[in-house]
Parts: sequence; structure tokens; C-alpha cells
Amino acid sequence: MEVLNAVLPIILYIAAIVLLIVLIIIGIRVLEMLNRVDKVIEDVEGKVQSVNNAVATMSRAADGIANISDSVVFGVTTAISKILNKKHKEEDNVYE
Repeated sequence: MEVLNAVLPIILYIAAIVLLIVLIIIGIRVLEMLNRVDKVIEDVEGKVQSVNNAVATMSRAADGIANISDSVVFGVTTAISKILNKKHKEEDNVYE
């Protein structure tokens, strides 16, 4: 019994020291992994920002084209309605 009382604390201390060393090594590796993950995230953010800029440019171009086409359609419909209104007025004058 006395041997166990003397040896058991030593074994527990050795196990605690080994566990502490293993945890320190794991912590260092996790920190290195987090640094690599940060670099990847920064790279992805840069690429997303460039894609956002491209999409914004395309959106502005599409808005400009839509405005131009709306103006053209408005002009054409206005011209057609004027022509049709003139024909209706001429027909109304014929019956009077």
C-alpha cells in the first residue's frame, strides 16, 4: 500500500505533464491552422469584391440600355398614337 501511495502520485504527475505538453502542441497547431484559414478568407473576400464590382458594372450598363430602350419605345408609341389620332380626326370630319 505504501508503494502505491508513493508511486501513484508520480504516475499522475507524469500523465498530467504529458497531457499538458500534448495540449500545448495541439494549441500551436490550431493557431497555425487559423492563420492559414484567415489567409484563405482574405483571398476569398478579395475575389468576391472583384465579382461584386463586375456585377455592379453590368447592372449599370443594363440600366442604361433599359433607359435607352424605354425612350425609344416611348418615342415610337407617341409617334404611332399621333398618326392614329390624326386618322381618327380625319374620319370624324368626313362624317360631319
